[in-house]
Amino acid sequence: MLDQQRITEAESNVRQYLQDGLLKKQTNETARIMYIENADISLETAKKLLALESKDYFPYLWVIVTSYYSMYYIANAVLLKLGYKVGDKISHKVTADAIIVFVRNKLRKSLLEEYENVQADVMELMSQRADVLLKSLDEERTKRSRFQYQMDEKAKRGKAITSLERAKEFVFEMKKLL
Repeated sequence: MLDQQRITEAESNVRQYLQDGLLKKQTNETARIMYIENADISLETAKKLLALESKDYFPYLWVIVTSYYSMYYIANAVLLKLGYKVGDKISHKVTADAIIVFVRNKLRKSLLEEYENVQADVMELMSQRADVLLKSLDEERTKRSRFQYQMDEKAKRGKAITSLERAKEFVFEMKKLL
């Protein structure tokens, strides 16, 4: 679940990004469609890479990287739908922060509406699911960077599978907002 410190940090960062032009009020339907296509291709690539795993071939780094990128692309598609275009500089951080600020409550509402007939204790869990889902984008961004630049090529298979599952769920839920 996202903690309040992370939410506050994202809100502060987004104000600065807007002021600095790293995030702009803008729509672009062509780019939005491209982001959706890239999200789908990235997710499919991650699935295919994992299927190629063998005793001599461990594509886990690239499963994690492509899983993360599917999340990154769909997040940018949703931001464009909401009228925000992420610039080229530090785009991954800007996207992660902007998605928390602009999508968190919409996603929470969407998830709650989906389960409005469920008992009260399950409703509480679902309201927290939005934070968990958005935190997964942050975690995957950090993991992708760590795996890509700091870890050995033989990253654990479990981490790759976790990345792929997070990406599938994230893309599925974000598409509901489109």
